[in-house]
Amino acid sequence: MNKHIEYRNHGTCSRMVIVDIEDGVITDCKFIGGCSGNTQGVAALVRGMTAEEAVRRLRGIKCGMRSTSCPDQLALALSEALEQ
Repeated sequence: MNKHIEYRNHGTCSRMVIVDIEDGVITDCKFIGGCSGNTQGVAALVRGMTAEEAVRRLRGIKCGMRSTSCPDQLALALSEALEQ
């Protein structure tokens, strides 16, 4: 099963995360906006990881005083895709 996700982030500096999943594995991830080094790092780390593992590791991470973060928004996007 292949999925292409374009998820609009909420409560973060990044505006969107774009993810491709093939057979449950993240093959590509890009953030639009946000802290370039951090978002590139997160995207590189999740490539090759299963979507379930990425959700498990990233869900609930906060950025400073915010209730969410770019990694948390990625986890939400992946969770939504897994539910479909």
